[in-house]
Amino acid sequence: SAISWTSSPADAKDADLIVLVVPSRFFRTTLATFKPHLAANALIVSATKGIDEQSHHRMSQTAFDVLGRDIAALSGPSHAEEVARGVPTAVTVAGKNAAAIQKAFMGKTFRVYTSDDVIGVELGGALKNIIAVAAGILDGIGLGDNSKAALMTRGLAEITRLGTALGAKPETFSGLSGVGDLIVTCGSRHSRNRSVGERLGKGESLKDIMGGMKQVAEGIWNAKAARDLAREHGISMPITEEVCQIVENGKDPRQALKDLMGRDPKAE
Repeated sequence: SAISWTSSPADAKDADLIVLVVPSRFFRTTLATFKPHLAANALIVSATKGIDEQSHHRMSQTAFDVLGRDIAALSGPSHAEEVARGVPTAVTVAGKNAAAIQKAFMGKTFRVYTSDDVIGVELGGALKNIIAVAAGILDGIGLGDNSKAALMTRGLAEITRLGTALGAKPETFSGLSGVGDLIVTCGSRHSRNRSVGERLGKGESLKDIMGGMKQVAEGIWNAKAARDLAREHGISMPITEEVCQIVENGKDPRQALKDLMGRDPKAE
């Protein structure tokens, strides 16, 4: 079947399968523009990894708000640069018509698993971007493997805490859309979130970094939304709190690291 990308709403009218890949900040307005042109029986899947900054909704919730219909979510460790080159990749799809979407996407170098936990799949994809900003900050400061491993592990712990409080299954965060995506985003040269964090760690201002970027770093946009969600539900997310302080208030990343390391002792 023919595959094409478009920014023209009318082009979507005959599509059997529609994949939404716009940045989270523009997800709602783009969907509203396309809504009159979407066939009633079209399969719709979101590959956007983010949180609506105003409503704090996941992308599938935002889509339901706009379209009045359920959509699926596809997520996992899948940098587009590698997928396009045919590098073997595995992802997860959850939600409406997941099995049909799995069948459509399966290929020799692209393996798709299904999940019944759309909340966990979407939150894993959104929240790991914030931890990736922190991972980049560690790289920019010049720290080592111990630091990165600790950050990722404790980052996954707070992602899981918030996710389960919002109705996700804890085991989802051990899967491709959880720890899998966290690993690739925190360590890859392709990761925009990690790259922004690295430049912050080296002392550049966020304004200068973002001003020169042509691509999106969702973790910068979503840090405040995630922090506010955690506070609303009484969930402790210290790494997310510090990333938010850095990107929202210009806190010195080295001071943020000291504050994290100086927290009261706890059981794991």
